[in-house]
Amino acid sequence: MSEYRIAALGDRDSVLGFRALGLHVFPADTLEEARLTLHRLAREDYAIVYLTEGYAKDLGAELEKYKDALTPAIILIPGKEGSLGIGMSQVKTAVERAVGADIL
Repeated sequence: MSEYRIAALGDRDSVLGFRALGLHVFPADTLEEARLTLHRLAREDYAIVYLTEGYAKDLGAELEKYKDALTPAIILIPGKEGSLGIGMSQVKTAVERAVGADIL
């Protein structure tokens, strides 16, 4: 049984600080680099991938592919430009699916 890992993926300024917390950090300079890295992390036993909203807004198809998969759990985080509201929207949708009503 392999050991699962946690990654932070996004623009360099937004993710480098996660290294201090012991996460594996994957700075991406382009959207395509972020897309390829996300697929690689999914294949390499990463249980959780923190992804900046800046890249997430353009990776809809990829996020949809992994939405119902056991791993990786993709958690959206604000980037250096601040929150775009995408992560909170996903949390709200997940809560609505689980509870059956909008409680947020």
